[in-house]
Amino acid sequence: MLKSKTFMKKTRSGGILKIVREHYLRDDITCGCKGCEECKQESPVLQLEPVLQSSLCASPHYLLPDTNVLLHQIDILEDPVIQNVILLQTVLQEVRSRSAPVYKRVRDIINNSEKYFYTFTNEHHRETYIEQEQGETSNDRNDRAIRTAAKWYNNHIKKSENVADIKVLLITNDRKNKEKAVDEGIVAYTCEEYIKSLVANPELVDRLASVSDEKNEIESGKLIFIEHIPLSKLQQGIKSGTYLQGTFRASRDNYLEATVWVHGDGAEQKEIILQGLRNINRALHEDIVAVELLEKESWVAPSSVVLQDDGEADDIESTEEKEKMLKTGVQGTAKPSGKVVGIIKRNWRPYCGMLAKSQIKESTRHLFTPADRRIPRIRIETRQASTLEGQRIIVAIDGWPRNSRYPNGHFVKNLGTAGDKETETEVLLLEHDVPHQPFSQTVLSFLPKMPWGITPQDMKHRIDLRHLYVCSVDPPGCTDIDDALHCRELENGNMEVGVHIADVSHFIRPGNALDQESSNRGTTVYLCEKRIDMVPELLSSNLCSLRSEVDRLAFSCIWELTHDAKIVNTKFTKSVINSKASLTYAEAQMRIDSPTMNDEITTSLRLLNKLAKILKKQRIDNGALTLSSPEVRFHMDSETHDPIDLQTKELKETNSMVEEFMLLANISVAQKIYDEFPEYALLRKHPAPPPANYDILVKAARSKDLEIKTDSAKALADSLDKAESPEFPYLNNLLRILATRCMMQAVYFCSGMDNDFHHYGLASPIYTHFTSPIRRYADVIVHRLLAVAVGADSTYPDLTDKHKQAEICKNINFRHKMAQYSQRASVAYHTQLFFKTKGLVTEEGYILFVRKNAIVVLIPRFGLEGTVFFEEKDKRKPLLVYNDEIPSLKVENTTFYMFDKVKVKITLDASNLQHQKIRMALVEPEIPGFNALSDQRNANGEPTVKKSKLEK
Repeated sequence: MLKSKTFMKKTRSGGILKIVREHYLRDDITCGCKGCEECKQESPVLQLEPVLQSSLCASPHYLLPDTNVLLHQIDILEDPVIQNVILLQTVLQEVRSRSAPVYKRVRDIINNSEKYFYTFTNEHHRETYIEQEQGETSNDRNDRAIRTAAKWYNNHIKKSENVADIKVLLITNDRKNKEKAVDEGIVAYTCEEYIKSLVANPELVDRLASVSDEKNEIESGKLIFIEHIPLSKLQQGIKSGTYLQGTFRASRDNYLEATVWVHGDGAEQKEIILQGLRNINRALHEDIVAVELLEKESWVAPSSVVLQDDGEADDIESTEEKEKMLKTGVQGTAKPSGKVVGIIKRNWRPYCGMLAKSQIKESTRHLFTPADRRIPRIRIETRQASTLEGQRIIVAIDGWPRNSRYPNGHFVKNLGTAGDKETETEVLLLEHDVPHQPFSQTVLSFLPKMPWGITPQDMKHRIDLRHLYVCSVDPPGCTDIDDALHCRELENGNMEVGVHIADVSHFIRPGNALDQESSNRGTTVYLCEKRIDMVPELLSSNLCSLRSEVDRLAFSCIWELTHDAKIVNTKFTKSVINSKASLTYAEAQMRIDSPTMNDEITTSLRLLNKLAKILKKQRIDNGALTLSSPEVRFHMDSETHDPIDLQTKELKETNSMVEEFMLLANISVAQKIYDEFPEYALLRKHPAPPPANYDILVKAARSKDLEIKTDSAKALADSLDKAESPEFPYLNNLLRILATRCMMQAVYFCSGMDNDFHHYGLASPIYTHFTSPIRRYADVIVHRLLAVAVGADSTYPDLTDKHKQAEICKNINFRHKMAQYSQRASVAYHTQLFFKTKGLVTEEGYILFVRKNAIVVLIPRFGLEGTVFFEEKDKRKPLLVYNDEIPSLKVENTTFYMFDKVKVKITLDASNLQHQKIRMALVEPEIPGFNALSDQRNANGEPTVKKSKLEK
């Protein structure tokens, strides 16, 4: 059967276009019920004997949820207990248009064969399709379509003796829809009514999302917040300039202060300060909000007050007192200030944290404290409080009424005992949004079948380089070997150098499930004890890993170089290689230094090392920066896997050797793909820092009678090279560490969407990432571009769509940043484990920064950084004098300067189970009359300690 609609549309050129839309109706769409005699179905989904036992419905039954139940109660539907559910096409279409994340979760449930979720195409079934009536809204039409399908199911099932006693229950939270359903003879319940009726599964009640009517909430309590302006009016206000749109950024150190980064280009971008609970108006970290600027006389300066939210649930008076404290702690000049008037887009996510059990006996309402200090506490209802105490749990936010001090939410999942290593790693990954679930069967189905071998088809557009003496040089224990090298002398006296990179794009084809999963993950994440792969292990540690003595597919960049490292010509080709050795940096260094080893691999390494030194000198002469950042390596106990030693990583000549050729390959490939695809090349840039970023570096150097010039990267590099002190060798390291902190973040971008390509740190006009496709998705795209450029592969539409490329860049920039943060958090956690068994440790360190009442100390041996705050012991008036021009802090008669050597004692403070801290206390120099309190810095390099009263 066929329904059709015809209408006229005016085109841009002024013509009239007749459009006919046809809607086909069928009578062969099956119900999905096992045992149904009416439908002739090969593989029914819904079970013959549903297992859920409800006190509301004694009969066996299937569930048919409406759109809002799917959108708001997805945590319930994901529970293994909930089975045999009918999902209507009408409902799925609405969910898809309203929430892409929820729709993906629903699709995952449908694909889980153990859940028995059946998709019924009601919009194309002859007996369940309905037309929209005159004057009927789309929402009302869809509600009627859902009721029509529910009624059809119940009537249809009765016709088959095997399933005649099974009922179909409509689950809806829409009061009017439920009333109409009951009037039409349909059995209907709210989600809460039904879940509470499942006598065998009382724990499900905790997972119910709170979807109460806000108007009723307002009547039951005092209003705290102003009403959010509707989205349509917000958009008008933003267009007219009344309101500004931006991203809300909460503060880790002060829950009553936040900033909004206003969206715009160039000079239009600005930051707006928000102070006070009412001005923040229920915005959460990373929400897209609309703000209204306050009158200029009401603008404020950022506050130095540090406030953690430790008041009672609705202690507004206490909050108002704290808001007054903000005004006493301002620093500097007033900045544009405003208030949130509406939410454009919520960026809520499931939050990890711990339950703060209510002091009221038998109470089911408790506060949940998120691990992320930027997120407010969340009120949840649970009957499992005693069980969940001391556990790491996940909670989702449902809403934030105007009369509530905190948002409402619901319990989602128990992750395990706080402090347990596996639990804490899970929290770390979830909090940094690192995709770490096992690869799905759909993804794995696109892997090559084993045993795998190179076929004649694989050799098309590929040259055979298996005769070359290729080797790889990596950290110890590396199994995902991306790159290998070779070097040999040519007959004309020049050198041939090859960088061979795993040909990952041969195995990951554009658009399939494996490609989509790799694109979403964006990068491999390396934790202290664990690696979260971007691609399945069969590729990362086997078929794509350039291990020794096996044939592997590669993408090779081969140069002809003179002995002074000048490039004569460059060739890019797909290849087959057979690595002759998989070496560690130390093993490669030993070969280079050995007077007795002269085999082909060793000779190749010596030639590579010689050329690398020349290349490095050329880069530095051009203005490339050599910066520093203390990295640590843990030595683990073989049985407990706890850290037993902690050392900073030692870099060898071979580290630099590999780095130089990877940089050269990346630059060569960047130029090639840009020449071929000036609009679509995926490149990487490093913006020059604003001059103000260098102020602290220049002042610190001046305090040591050294001059740092920052006019250009070359001026900075040269002055850092000259900044040496014979009696203080570590000073140059400290200056380079400080210079690193002044830098901007390097980012991926599409060449057609930007005109600034320069990489400041490398002093290169163009740069990309080509050399690590096993662990970076950016490199996979670059491989595809290069393959098309050299005629080794065909293109596809998304590859030459600059807007699609820009979307990929946005995701991989985010994933790369989160990977860095999670790696730092992993180091911080393992550092805590290390000091847990050490008791009190006394160690020398250097002052990296001075604050108004604190010093930031770096411990080189452990790569550990902590902030020591001063608090007077006898509560007399403090004698703290801070000098901003020559960064220094005078405490009593002792003056601390940046880079001064100090001695501290280090301990682990485990008094707060959720936020354990490394604490330092000053040992030398000793200052009578003062306490020195400290905290380890968090993953973003910010102090997380609750500051002393003195600082407030």
